[in-house]
Amino acid sequence: MRFAHLVPRTARARAMVVAGFLAVVGIIASVALPVPYVIVSPGPMFDTLADFRGEKIVQISDVTTYPTDGELNMTTVSERGGPYGPLTVGEATYALFNQTMAVIPREILFGGDVDDEQTRQRSAADFDEAQSNAVAAALTTLDIPVTEEPIIAAVQTDGPADGALEPGDIVLGVNGEPTASSADVVAAVQALPPGTPTAITVEREGEQTEVSVTTGDNPNDPGKSFLGVTLRRVFEAPFDIEFTLEGVGGPSAGLMFTLAIIDQLTPESLTGGGVIAGTGTIDPQGTVGAIGGIGQKMDAAAAGGAQLFLAPRANCSTVRENAPSGMTVAAVDTVDEALAALAAHREGRPVVGCGAV
Repeated sequence: MRFAHLVPRTARARAMVVAGFLAVVGIIASVALPVPYVIVSPGPMFDTLADFRGEKIVQISDVTTYPTDGELNMTTVSERGGPYGPLTVGEATYALFNQTMAVIPREILFGGDVDDEQTRQRSAADFDEAQSNAVAAALTTLDIPVTEEPIIAAVQTDGPADGALEPGDIVLGVNGEPTASSADVVAAVQALPPGTPTAITVEREGEQTEVSVTTGDNPNDPGKSFLGVTLRRVFEAPFDIEFTLEGVGGPSAGLMFTLAIIDQLTPESLTGGGVIAGTGTIDPQGTVGAIGGIGQKMDAAAAGGAQLFLAPRANCSTVRENAPSGMTVAAVDTVDEALAALAAHREGRPVVGCGAV
């Protein structure tokens, strides 16, 4: 027995070995325990002028388009924890000492009143809305008319419309009156007293159909009718615009999608052949809004060779603290300001940044 000398010969020795073993197991177990935090780190960039899995990320057809050059990169963050898989003490501790990562309480990022599946669905819906808003913002900038379609995004369980309306329905009319926007739908329903049987005309899977819904009394606005649905504004161009990027969520790609559409519809290159990156929400009027993870997104852009980074002005306090050296950062509030920054960069002029602290 070659290893007999390693076997404890007394009860006390055996107890010490067991205690030591349990201590090691305890340490390992504590490091592996899940914690209610999320690690945010630099994610991949996607060139909105290029292809993704063999398909152009922003495809425009049935209208004159122009060649593009350079890159217009949307930046992302990678999230670990919360709805995106368990996060352990060990992983969180490592991230605390990594300057490119942030450790954020799950509740701050996603709220405490929604479950993981709802969070993922909301992120996907935000990404869809960013694409739709980008269509409206880009075409409005180019003086091209857009139309709005009021679409059912969600139906409240046990609400007035449960079982009658479905997510994805396009609302065409209420009691025979056409509804061209979400505002039209809301106004038509609220004009009725609660408890009114109401004919809702919708387009569902390409077919027009009519359903009956008895309006309820809105618990948030007593005395006014409601259907118990969430409406999403979807904007349509007079030609075809499709987005093919998958596996990304959130609203922060809105600005870069807007610029990708404009670049393809105008003869002059927005990039001048350069590598541009950026981030920012967009509304239908072209206003750029703040986003999360700006520090990690700038790190990703710098690592990817971006020469100019377009940042929402609302994020300037964080930009000033975290902007990587060697990359110009422009602060923008609108699509027009983003276009002005791109023009200045192409022409070798200074861009408007976040200024000094």
